[in-house]
Amino acid sequence: MSEFSLVIRNGTVVDGSGLASYRADVGVAGRHIASIGRIRDKGETEIDAEGQVVTPGFIDGHTHMDAQVFWDPLGTPSCWQGVTTAIMGNCGFTLAPARADARELVLRNLERAEDIPAEAMAEGVEWSWERFSGYLDALDRRPLGINFGAYIGHSALRTWVMGERAFEEEATDDDLSQMELELRDALRAGAMGFTTSRSNNHMTADNRPVASRIASWDEVVHLVMAMSDEGRGVFELSNESVLSSPDPAARDEYTGRLRALAVASGVPMTFGLTSFGDPNRYRELLALLDTTAADGGRMFGQSTGRESSALFSFKTHLPFDRLLPEWKELRRRPLEEQDRLLRTPAVRARLIDAAANATYSLGGGPARPPDYDAIRVLRDMVLPNETLAEVAAARGVHPAEAMIDLGLETNFDQFFMQISGNANPAEVQQILEHPRTVMTFSDSGAHVSQLINSSLQTHLLALWVRERQVFTIEEGVRMITNTPATAWGLGDRGLVREGLVADLNVFDPAAIAPELPTVVHDLPGGGMRLTQRSSGILATIVGGEVVVREGEHTGRLPGQLLRRNRLAATG
Repeated sequence: MSEFSLVIRNGTVVDGSGLASYRADVGVAGRHIASIGRIRDKGETEIDAEGQVVTPGFIDGHTHMDAQVFWDPLGTPSCWQGVTTAIMGNCGFTLAPARADARELVLRNLERAEDIPAEAMAEGVEWSWERFSGYLDALDRRPLGINFGAYIGHSALRTWVMGERAFEEEATDDDLSQMELELRDALRAGAMGFTTSRSNNHMTADNRPVASRIASWDEVVHLVMAMSDEGRGVFELSNESVLSSPDPAARDEYTGRLRALAVASGVPMTFGLTSFGDPNRYRELLALLDTTAADGGRMFGQSTGRESSALFSFKTHLPFDRLLPEWKELRRRPLEEQDRLLRTPAVRARLIDAAANATYSLGGGPARPPDYDAIRVLRDMVLPNETLAEVAAARGVHPAEAMIDLGLETNFDQFFMQISGNANPAEVQQILEHPRTVMTFSDSGAHVSQLINSSLQTHLLALWVRERQVFTIEEGVRMITNTPATAWGLGDRGLVREGLVADLNVFDPAAIAPELPTVVHDLPGGGMRLTQRSSGILATIVGGEVVVREGEHTGRLPGQLLRRNRLAATG
């Protein structure tokens, strides 16, 4: 019997450290890397990696797969992008803790804020727990394709203790004591940490703030200090919307609170960090990372190498659907009927006129019409795409007519991308290059009909490494392997090193790239979501077993629930 269960031969090892690459074979025994160098023994399974690089598996620190993991153990589409570990439960949104008679309260927090259909969660989640430790045990019992780590979320924690009051009231001293007890138990059970949302963007389906937004800042401080006392976990938050305020004093007051909490607690703190609007705002957050470290705290930003955007298509949503009655009537119909009507001159004329001249309104109030200069016609996930305004001008038609024609020409497969942030590549580069940011923040598992950012890692390697050559292959791989592994305390992975877990990727650096998204109806009950494949990845290996080979699942499910039990040295 061979010493090696898997040998990857003739590849170039990019080991995740940022150090120079080198030619070597990689031998795996069981779940771990056993040898790196010239391997003469034959493995039970062999991969010829000639012309390929061999890297650690990619790690995504910001996902929302808490429910999806129950019906999709592979964690698609992240697994198609080389992700071998996903951290879920961000922004305060988790399925646990949840009392058996109050699960609706947990779903209420998730449904609108993260665009995860309540019907899919109700049908697809096998509820067998109440406390967070029980949720982790339930995941431990399930077959998994990739690895998952899970935070405990503030909104679920509040509803566990307070029920309906969580959406209306500040916590009493008794409420806070009960929350603290459950938080401590979750951390001891292996939660990756604690998360919350303070953002005005996070609302319930009945148009109320999610539960964590009702909490006072003192409540947040109390819970983070409990983390400090336990000496475990990362604190992740969706920041207060005051960061968008034009008042620098208001922004300073909030960032001062964040810095003071990080310094007083010693708990690693992290949040999304993108560029939008006034560039002073993202620069202030980058400065906050540095001043916090100088004062003795730990804080890192979560960056992304692509534009912040929402996707539109005839198969999902269009910017006219809810705003214009003429379009709303059309969009209620099956796609086959829409196709026929859109080819009818009178119907086309009425729709185009409405888009060009009607008053846009939503919920009785005025709404802004689409900005066609900010909507891209998505033809390539890496290279620049023309705006809808540019395509319409070239065709000599109104942008709404161009959208109709592009939909008909592609059997409604054409996507349109509305840019909302991270539009300036120079600003994005500054964030990516900052030593206290981590390239992650995909939101995989959430916003399933609107976003497709699960391919952040392949996008980084295709655009910022290969096309723009801002980062070397060694730097790019480090950004999506060892850096997030260090940030989230995953000390047994993130590098190609003997003795570490064999989570690995084998890919062609000249070909790796995300492919265009597609629409699928594979949620429980047949619900719709976006998904995405990639090109250029030969194999993705989890725990020593090949899980994806040339874009296809091998049938293996060697992933694990990762329980964190010690505080990471981050910052």
